[in-house]
Amino acid sequence: MTTLTRQDLNFGQVVADILCEFLEVAIHLILYVREVYPSGIFQKRKKYSVPVQMSCHPELNQYIQDTLHCIKPLIVKNDAEKIVVVIMDKEHHPVERFVFEMSQPPLVSISSDTLLSHVEQLLRAFILKISVCDAVLDNNPPGCTFTVLVHTREAATRNMEKIQVIKDFPWIVADEQEVHMREPRLIPLKTMTSDIVKMQLYVEERAQKAS
Repeated sequence: MTTLTRQDLNFGQVVADILCEFLEVAIHLILYVREVYPSGIFQKRKKYSVPVQMSCHPELNQYIQDTLHCIKPLIVKNDAEKIVVVIMDKEHHPVERFVFEMSQPPLVSISSDTLLSHVEQLLRAFILKISVCDAVLDNNPPGCTFTVLVHTREAATRNMEKIQVIKDFPWIVADEQEVHMREPRLIPLKTMTSDIVKMQLYVEERAQKAS
């Protein structure tokens, strides 16, 4: 049994691996449940002991993987405050924003076995909530697209332009219209507190979605 502490060099890497794997599953599931892409490009898989839908489209999968690969160094350093999946209408105005707000609490030590089993149970609850979120959201207009935004802590923001993890996949400042939504409806989906991460997921939904 391995014991990890916050001071361990690989602790941030372990947390980032767990969260990026979860975010990949969550993004695929959001795109499926909110019908951003046709259901025919998704296949049923099992993750965290529950059925999920994962895309089979190579270019879409690569975009999601590249995005998370670039986000991972920020999670390692606890510099990512929010990861946001923005669903936009044909005019590129947000209709929904799925916000994953996260922070890493202080930690003395924890066994890696305990960490993995406990966190898997908590992440399973997030996946189950995403699976049924269409029950509390209005239908989106046809022809929607999506993007992924990262809100970083102030110190990290100053170094963002210097960080290019993947060639030809640079960080760019988000469009103002992608970041803000006028008078959105706020729908809390799930909150978790564990030894390695505090995370809450909520949706900001535009009041009038018809374009």
